[in-house]
Amino acid sequence: MKLFDLSGRVAVVTGGNGGIGLGMATGLAMAGAAIVIAARNPDKSEAAVAELAELGARSAFIPLDVADPQSCRVMVADTAERFGRLDILVNNAGMSIRKPPESYTVEEWHRVLDTNLTGALVCCQAAYPHMQRQGGGKIISIGSMMSIFGAAYAAAYSASKGAIVQLTKSLASAWAKDNIQVNAVLPGWIDTELTRDARRQVPGLNERILNRTPAGRWGTPTDLAGIAVFLGGSASDFVTGAAIPVDGGYSAEF
Repeated sequence: MKLFDLSGRVAVVTGGNGGIGLGMATGLAMAGAAIVIAARNPDKSEAAVAELAELGARSAFIPLDVADPQSCRVMVADTAERFGRLDILVNNAGMSIRKPPESYTVEEWHRVLDTNLTGALVCCQAAYPHMQRQGGGKIISIGSMMSIFGAAYAAAYSASKGAIVQLTKSLASAWAKDNIQVNAVLPGWIDTELTRDARRQVPGLNERILNRTPAGRWGTPTDLAGIAVFLGGSASDFVTGAAIPVDGGYSAEF
């Protein structure tokens, strides 16, 4: 269906060399989009590019340190120069520091927020003029269950992901006139490197997640492929400012 056909479109996925980012990049590629993997690790990123190429997608790695505003701007400019346009921006790159809130240093706090929140804003700012000139675009920012719930061990991460939802609403309101739809995806507990670390660091987490999730399992990165295609294509042209859980029912459970 043309509603879900991304042929001729160019997508940037920050942190797209693994986990949720690669799951979404794979979905976008299978729908026909060209993919830029924007991340720090060149070996891991080139492996992701090769994986996407096997699907027949035009793809490339462009280095990005999302905590460095200049790196964000250069990455977007390089994408537009190499591919001729920018249609979809997925703000996926993120990190967490797990510790009691009273023990965060200011530097640790800023490190998490600069990566998860400020980097997303700067990438959006850099993408905006390209999308505006071409008559529209799609921005998808990755929130979290921590956009909704709190966690004693993740104050900085939770603050950043709650702010992602509010940033999404503000950008959606500001840029609707330019035919740019801005939405957030709130993944549930997905089996990734980040959450494997959490399971090692937080006793009983695995059991609590399985008990609360109606689907009865952890999610996989490919569970995010469909929502990426929906929000990246014309099927979602009247959807903006939304924060959509993809969580196996976790957020619906009492």
